[in-house]
Amino acid sequence: MDAAAPSPPTGSPLFSRIRLAAPSDVPHIHKLIHQMAVFENLSHVCSTTESDLSANLFTSPPFQSFTIFILEVSPKPFPENSPHNSNPNYIPVVRILNSEHPVDDPDEEIFKSEDENVVVAGFALFFPNFPAYTGKPGLYMEAIFVRKCYRKKGFGKMLLSAVAKQAVKMNYCEVFWVVLNWNGNAIRFYEDMGAQILPERIIYRLTGDALQLHENDN
Repeated sequence: MDAAAPSPPTGSPLFSRIRLAAPSDVPHIHKLIHQMAVFENLSHVCSTTESDLSANLFTSPPFQSFTIFILEVSPKPFPENSPHNSNPNYIPVVRILNSEHPVDDPDEEIFKSEDENVVVAGFALFFPNFPAYTGKPGLYMEAIFVRKCYRKKGFGKMLLSAVAKQAVKMNYCEVFWVVLNWNGNAIRFYEDMGAQILPERIIYRLTGDALQLHENDN
């Protein structure tokens, strides 16, 4: 009796990749930041422009200043000849999600990447800080965001883990970030990742007119 033929693959595999952002990613980063502002009810304070991002994000080597990881997804394997695979500063992280159904992405067209069939799904923005009590540098994660249709699939964990792994590689002591106190889903997610809440800290900031008042202080 002939051996049974292998069953055809089922479901809709989704390939994901985390890579370093490049200047050509600025339009997508800009859109992601504005979507994040809408989600966090902070559109009224979001004044970021593409020019701001281009002028400030790529002035230093990766991990020495402002650095962005881009999360991309594709229904097919990522092309081996992609220029993003040859960045000497970071080897992309690639994973496969076995999804039962394809993701319905209403913004697929505006988030198309340079590589064929690839769509930008999220990002993480971070930079070095120096926790004074430890005497060793750390990474401060300013933003982490996954577009709505790609949430609850493990991509947030993938992004945060990539930042944490980079901190370990650099012998840094911590990854530090801030979460809005109403965002219960995010708080539970971070706690499940092993993060600690610091209830004794209150965040302050000087900005706008209050910041300008100090221009001529001696």
